[in-house]
Amino acid sequence: MATSPTQRSLAYLRELGYYCEVVEHWNSFTNQRKDLWGWCDILALRRDEVLAVQTTASAVSARVNKILAAPNLNAVREAGIKIHVHGWIRQPINKTRKKVTYKLRIEDLS
Repeated sequence: MATSPTQRSLAYLRELGYYCEVVEHWNSFTNQRKDLWGWCDILALRRDEVLAVQTTASAVSARVNKILAAPNLNAVREAGIKIHVHGWIRQPINKTRKKVTYKLRIEDLS
């Protein structure tokens, strides 16, 4: 079962027929994660479509604002690359909260 937001987004996109790759990496020298273009976690491809995805547990508006402020946003859009933010909101399915499900919220910034 997918546990991280990135893993959940990968599973979701692959179900839709995308070929996906994680394009963020850990920089051990600076102890920081580095995203493609400063905001892209997953690059997904399918026929005549390229999709850049930023994924998060629940901070969708913060991620949207980060992308909208990125200096490379227009270049990515002009290249025809679609941009989505995936927010995975945790929803308990019983009163003890031991079992949960996740609801996907997608913001299209293309």
